[in-house]
Amino acid sequence: MLGRAFLVLGSFTSERPRLSQSELSRRTGLPLPTVHRLCRQLVDNGALERVDDGHYEIGVRVWELGALAPRAHGLRQVALPYLEDLYEATRENVQLVVREDLEALYLERLSARGAVTVVGRAGGRLPLHASSGGLVLLAFGGKALLDEVLAAGLERFTPSTITTEHRLRSTLDDIRRTGWVTCREHLNVGTLAVAAPVSRSTGEVVAAVSVVVPAEKDPAPLIPAVRAAARGISRGVA
Repeated sequence: MLGRAFLVLGSFTSERPRLSQSELSRRTGLPLPTVHRLCRQLVDNGALERVDDGHYEIGVRVWELGALAPRAHGLRQVALPYLEDLYEATRENVQLVVREDLEALYLERLSARGAVTVVGRAGGRLPLHASSGGLVLLAFGGKALLDEVLAAGLERFTPSTITTEHRLRSTLDDIRRTGWVTCREHLNVGTLAVAAPVSRSTGEVVAAVSVVVPAEKDPAPLIPAVRAAARGISRGVA
C-alpha cells in the first residue's frame, strides 16, 4: 500500500501539478478503484488536497515532512546566508543543488523579479550532464555515477548541451582541476551559469552553488563570488 501511495504522489510534476483520478490511474498503471481509495486516504492524511474541480494536488503535509529531512533542511539552513549574499551581489538566479540519483535536486533558489528565466526551481530536478550544478556534482561523484549517466544517455536541450562522452569527460576533468564550471546555454538558450562545489572537511562534495545570468554577461566576475559562497557554506557543513 505504501509503495502504491508513493506511485500516486510521484505522478505529480512541476509541469502537471494538478491531476484527476483518471490521469493518476494512467500514470501509475493502477486500477481506478485503487486510485480512488488511495486518493481518499492521502487526502485524509494531508498528503493530497482535492480542489473544487475534482482534481488533486500535493498537500502541505508532504512539504512539512520534506522540510524535516536533515540533508535538505540542515544544508539549506547553513547555506542561506551565503546564498543571500551572492544574490545581493548579482541580483540574478542563485541556486543550491544536491544529487538525487541521476539528477540535480534544487534545494533552494533565490531570484530577482527581472532575472533571466531559467528551468530550475526549488524542489525541481534537472539532468546532471546539462546543468552547471549537476556537472559539479557529477565531476566529484565517482566512476560508477559517470558510467550510469553515460548509460542513460546525454539528452540534448540546446545546441550547446554536452552530448558526447569525450566532451563530458573533458569538462569534468576541468571542473576537478579548477573547482568551478561555466555553462553557456547548456540548458536554456540565453543563459549562462557558473557553479562551484560545496564539500565537507573530508573533501566529500555534498552540494553545488550556482548563479544563472544572461548569456551575454562576462562570467569572470562571477567565478570568485560563486566560489566564495561555496567555500563559506563548506565551512559550516558538518
